[in-house]
Amino acid sequence: MKPSDVLSKQEREALLQRSDLRAWWLVLSTWLLIFGLLLLVGYFPSVLTVLLAWIVLPGRQLSLAVLMHEAGHGSLFRTKQLNDWVGQWLCALPTLGDLTSYARGHAAHHRLAGTNEDPDLANYRAYPIRKSSLIRKWKRDLTGQTGLKLLVALATGAGSQMSRETMGSKSLVVRQALVQALLAAVLIALGVGWTWFVWMGTFLTSYMWVVRLRQVGEHAVVPDLYDLDVRMNTRTVDAPFWQRFLFAPNNVNLHMEHHFMAGVPCYNLPRLRAMLRAKGHLDGVPMVTGYGQVLKLAVTD
Repeated sequence: MKPSDVLSKQEREALLQRSDLRAWWLVLSTWLLIFGLLLLVGYFPSVLTVLLAWIVLPGRQLSLAVLMHEAGHGSLFRTKQLNDWVGQWLCALPTLGDLTSYARGHAAHHRLAGTNEDPDLANYRAYPIRKSSLIRKWKRDLTGQTGLKLLVALATGAGSQMSRETMGSKSLVVRQALVQALLAAVLIALGVGWTWFVWMGTFLTSYMWVVRLRQVGEHAVVPDLYDLDVRMNTRTVDAPFWQRFLFAPNNVNLHMEHHFMAGVPCYNLPRLRAMLRAKGHLDGVPMVTGYGQVLKLAVTD
């Protein structure tokens, strides 16, 4: 199923239209929620406010990662300059990512999805797994073991094989540290500097859990992981609003539609899904109505 076989040229052009206004709203509203949560914790510190941040903040961190993903596709803003700058400095680096390397690896994922060469295959190939195995993964996520492993990999440049790559890794760590220092400085200026540890502590724990859930939702236990038809190797989760807010911001749950036409901005994905449904191209595709159903599919006992 190719876009040109399903949608008219006019429909495709309309779906591909990018809006700087909508893009800025997604970026700035995410940061407003982040600072709102951290200010709430800072001004009203308690177990309840910290717990609220620990639950809600991961979705905002994922929102930044999703917007980095959009910028990597060149589909967030209208211009390459804005995609590159905002995608890197306001979205990728705050969540310890890198737009350039992510975009390169992610392009390979799109090109090779449905094959054994998919570079992301290790994230979901083993599913379904035993419930005990999933619980062990969750424990590693929620206790910070997964996050600390990520920090070590970033600090050591794990995986770099050439001197240029190693130097690039060191430069990236410097930029990531700079952005974290700037974030801490802003929080200090607001009188809540200690909440940076809430930001980073959440990133290293509950955010890792949310990322794993998203990965499972997108490609694990799909109808046929090795079918080139995106309706078979990729999943959309028709989740209720509260789940989308906590686990799947910026329409990242509409992952099959994204793989079908990767240049469509995230704010146009619901429109694309409605078009595909109206044309009958989702007939027979299994419906998954929430992440609870995803988890039921992902375990064997």
